[in-house]
Amino acid sequence: MTARRSTGWRVERSTASPATLLDEWPPDAGDDAPVLRASRVDKRQALVLGSTQDLTKIDERRAADMGIDVIRRTTGGGAVLVAPDAQVWIDVWVPRAEELWEDDVIGAALWLGETWVVALESLGVDSLSVHRGRATRGVLSDLVCFAGLGPGEVHLGAAGTHRAKVMGLAQRRTRRGARFHTSAPLRWDPDPLLALLNVEGADDARRQLEDAALGLRSLIPSLSGVTDVELIGVVEDAVIAALPAV
Repeated sequence: MTARRSTGWRVERSTASPATLLDEWPPDAGDDAPVLRASRVDKRQALVLGSTQDLTKIDERRAADMGIDVIRRTTGGGAVLVAPDAQVWIDVWVPRAEELWEDDVIGAALWLGETWVVALESLGVDSLSVHRGRATRGVLSDLVCFAGLGPGEVHLGAAGTHRAKVMGLAQRRTRRGARFHTSAPLRWDPDPLLALLNVEGADDARRQLEDAALGLRSLIPSLSGVTDVELIGVVEDAVIAALPAV
């Protein structure tokens, strides 16, 4: 892990297993600085469930046969499949004493969604919006993260529409502050995720999910010639550069 300061932020980069990346963080309870961590998955895939998701909806035997761990995060929301070099995963910690802290849960992550929008716009992406209302509800939104929209999440299209989700976000609030998980897939393919879920009407579910999200590869054609690892680094750096000063 490496760390540096950027516009008042502590910026970290860490490569580890998904379970390790989901451990309690930041570890220093006495550190009052806001922290951003660019998190990268090492050798093993994982199906990451929201804190209250029903395990009966998960095909744990198939996941084990495929060498995929099934783990929980402390934040809410639906399931996300993570793998090495398959997504941009950024965690953010905001202490309660910071100006970025927001008591209202719905409004708490809007600044972070806006940061992502500024970052992606700097890479040539336009027509992005931040979802500013309550979470949208759908048949699969309680099960799959990218099937719905929550406050602060980024989607393609004008505000109030839902053309395709680009960045998913979940948060956990404690007496110390708030931890935000954000993730954007490089490619959106619902089939590997659906293969691990016990879903009735798999074909209908696939049709619903195919257009629910969009990967960064499709959004940033100007970087089509770079490797996945390079693309992840470019987007990480863009998000870091777009952070508000604190």
